[in-house]
Amino acid sequence: MLSGLRWLALEVKYLDRAREFYETSLDLSVREATEREVVFDAGEHALVLRRPDGVPRGGVHTHYAFSTPKPLYDDWYDRLSRDFDLVEHDFGSARSLYFYDPDGNCVEIGSTDEDGDPITGIFEIVLEVEDLPEAEQFYAGLGFETYNRGTDRKRVRMGGPFDLELWEPHLGIADARGGVHVDVGFEVDDPMAVTTEIEDRCCRVETVESGVRIRDPDGHYLTFVSSDSA
Repeated sequence: MLSGLRWLALEVKYLDRAREFYETSLDLSVREATEREVVFDAGEHALVLRRPDGVPRGGVHTHYAFSTPKPLYDDWYDRLSRDFDLVEHDFGSARSLYFYDPDGNCVEIGSTDEDGDPITGIFEIVLEVEDLPEAEQFYAGLGFETYNRGTDRKRVRMGGPFDLELWEPHLGIADARGGVHVDVGFEVDDPMAVTTEIEDRCCRVETVESGVRIRDPDGHYLTFVSSDSA
């Protein structure tokens, strides 16, 4: 149903400050920029920084993860540890480091088996939800499949075009929090067909220039864009 991730949008208070952070700390290249937002190339995906002066706003205190090839992970650790108080976690088959951007988003860089540039894409996004079973059911309707549950029963991890974690309010690794009013763009074969599957559980459905945008029960915005427009 969902063929890929197109973008993750974050809300920032000062656009110039946030842009400098992502350009200098992570070497992301600017794809386009306006007075309201800056769009970065983040491997195969886009990271959008957006001022809070319209809707959708972008996510606040969002925990998300970039992927990097395993041979480059130590380079990232050595580089970032000079300027940031990093938290590192060993998952056995992979390692991840965590640090914060100027707007309180918890940025993770995780090692993967794929090859490519130092940042190959976004592989995880964490959303804060009020009712976990209801949110899990909603995203299952989009094709995500649950493959891990937290022992505290406050989170689930779902597989799809990326790993989606749904968290009831709590602190995770590095005191990360799930994002609120996050804006995520998906590539799909047929935006209207996807919307039809879940529209009875959406709080809002609207046609936008790029495709179809819906708002889920927790206030997160999801935009479905045709894969042909990639």
